[in-house]
Amino acid sequence: MNIEIVTIGDELLLGFTIDTNAAHLARELAALGVRIVRRASCGDEAGSIAAAVRDALERTGAVITTGGLGPTADDMTKPAIASIFGRGMVMDAAILSALEERWRKRFGHELPASNHQQAMVPEGCTILPNRHGSAPGIWLEDAEQRWVVMLPGVPREMRGMLADTVIPHLRERLPVGGPVIRTRTLRTVNIAESALADKLGELARGVNGLSLAYLPGSDGVDLRLTSYTMPEAEAEARLAEAARLVRGKVGRFIYGEGDDDLAALMLAECATRGLTLAVAESCTGGMLGMRLTAVPGSSRVVQGGTIAYANAVKVRELGVSQGDLDAHGAVSEPVARAMATGARLRFGTNIGIGITGIAGPEGGTPEKPVGTVWVAVDLDGEVHAVRAILPGDRSEIRYRAAQLALDRLRRLFENDHDAIGWTARG
Repeated sequence: MNIEIVTIGDELLLGFTIDTNAAHLARELAALGVRIVRRASCGDEAGSIAAAVRDALERTGAVITTGGLGPTADDMTKPAIASIFGRGMVMDAAILSALEERWRKRFGHELPASNHQQAMVPEGCTILPNRHGSAPGIWLEDAEQRWVVMLPGVPREMRGMLADTVIPHLRERLPVGGPVIRTRTLRTVNIAESALADKLGELARGVNGLSLAYLPGSDGVDLRLTSYTMPEAEAEARLAEAARLVRGKVGRFIYGEGDDDLAALMLAECATRGLTLAVAESCTGGMLGMRLTAVPGSSRVVQGGTIAYANAVKVRELGVSQGDLDAHGAVSEPVARAMATGARLRFGTNIGIGITGIAGPEGGTPEKPVGTVWVAVDLDGEVHAVRAILPGDRSEIRYRAAQLALDRLRRLFENDHDAIGWTARG
């Protein structure tokens, strides 16, 4: 089954609201074997809505919309789509009664006149109950079995209604044992997209009859394998074999799968080994500590941290040598090493991690350009350090520096000193 998505709202076109609804719909429907073949966004004007939905219906005959079901004058989705099907609008007494009761219970007064619009529905439609908000959804279908599902734009309501009503309806329409859409994602770190392609060689364009997509981000480059045309059992078997082949080529650069978070993985590894950890951060300003402590149960491992932004704080709180600062600068191997050791000793942990760098946009030099970062890991007195020049703007560099630190710890646990490039200069 092929479906198109139309998300509605001026706020989407103006960039004030990020369209998370379409992404959620695509993920959830793919699990059913439903393929989203096109996504579009349009404003709140009735003509724009009608044109976008009409074009989508002509291509696939199946459309899901989000937005424009509220009580205000700019909520034009229902009448605009009803006009495509040649349907009028009628008042639904049951919806009106439910709205009135909701307002009396929640707000203690009568339903505002503007909210009566939410009880107006296209003739001959199917009402989709909304247990998560006030605006019901609509399923509108014609004799040719072309259909449009209208869902609220509020993400919490849309997601709840999708699970409650839309997915069960769609599941009934899908053939048993038919093709499904399945994916498997391998997460890599500290390797560029082009370098991954070189390592994959003949697998770079596809693996085992499956498509392979490269998805770069601040965490690293995700490799996503996708099956579109196979039954579930065959798809899962093909994906498992393809993942094995990719791991054989990429190896140590893969740190996890799916939604794995490197911070959570490292905390779990530390807990298994009975190790504690502390951090000392300069350019990242607490970002590594934030990522670690965002993981439930992190208190078993993380003891504390120091944001040593000023050189005087590095000296006073972490024991960094003023001589090293004068001779090498704050962004240097000796300082990163001293920060890691200082964090370990100050907090009495097994592991100390130090990060210092130039996040920009200013402060770079020919010898130390913006993006230069030194990371050091002290494990029970054995200190390892690495330098990298990270791409991106200030926020991306800071995030990637924290990810680099986590990856250094991972490599150390794997005894992968050659792969790490400890004390490497580039």
